Amino acid sequence: MVSVRGYISSNFTKSFLTIFVPFFMIISLVYLVKISILTAKIQINFGELILLFSYSLPDIVFYTLPISFVTSLDNVLIRLSQDNELIALYALGLKAKKVLSSLLILGFLFSILLLAISFLAMPLSKQFYKAFKEEKANDAKLNIVAGELGQKFGDYYIYVEKNIDGLFQNVVIYNRVDRDNEQFFSAKTGQLNNKESITSLLLNDGYGYTYSQIKLQEAKHKSLDLYNSVKKRHFKFEDIVVFWERAFTEEKMMHRALFFIFISLIPFLSVYLIASFSMINPRYQANRSFVVIFVVTLFFYFLASSLRKWGEPWSLGVAIISVWVVGQVLFARLVSKYF
Repeated sequence: MVSVRGYISSNFTKSFLTIFVPFFMIISLVYLVKISILTAKIQINFGELILLFSYSLPDIVFYTLPISFVTSLDNVLIRLSQDNELIALYALGLKAKKVLSSLLILGFLFSILLLAISFLAMPLSKQFYKAFKEEKANDAKLNIVAGELGQKFGDYYIYVEKNIDGLFQNVVIYNRVDRDNEQFFSAKTGQLNNKESITSLLLNDGYGYTYSQIKLQEAKHKSLDLYNSVKKRHFKFEDIVVFWERAFTEEKMMHRALFFIFISLIPFLSVYLIASFSMINPRYQANRSFVVIFVVTLFFYFLASSLRKWGEPWSLGVAIISVWVVGQVLFARLVSKYF
């Protein structure tokens, strides 16, 4: 029996990697595009881009792994059925449930992994991600794009004609102090300075205008420092236990926890459900892999989405028990009854 388990596990591993890797790459590209959008607001180098991507890895794995498991499970059972290898195992006296036991163990291990990712890794990675963004915003390492309107430095609107290695050419700045007072600055050159976490914009060789409904003031300056008046925010990390304790008092957090638990259990819950339609006799039964994968995946994510919107702890228990019972009943009627 050990060799049979090893053989089935080996086949599953090959099928899983073949499916998981492309899914992982596709979703990774989506996250990389999302991260790259940040460069419109803050400056990040290649190393920081990789760091931000690493913070997204728990999310990518969490949403990729359940679908990959369901697809791989169906593919490996269908292939073993069509190659008559399962029929050979039945002929040797092995029951269908015994053949499925190794995949059930794999499903359990995958579910434990997903629970660890969702309740430990994901909260930490999201907090690291937010902390990085706030630190960058506080440092005000802004990516000021030459020729683009509507860019802001603190409360100031800024326009630069050219940006040559961090030295701005022909800078124009506008600030509305209040309803009746406005400020306008222009300078030949300018650059960002950051000293002791205090960010300023140094303007060289220009003019400043302050005007209201009753007067206009003009000043010529050799150099002028404009300071970022936006208050710095310091991200506060939450302990994992404290983070999830909010699920007992906040409905949104409770729904999130229910969603994570159900999604994490998909590998374990899907084994009997998928096997009911994939452990077939190829001589009499047709291969319906694509239909099975689509319907089962849609069914699981419909339940998960419902739990995220309207779920209660008792409804999670009902959903888990119902899926398990349905899987057992279908497997008994469609597979165990004959094999």
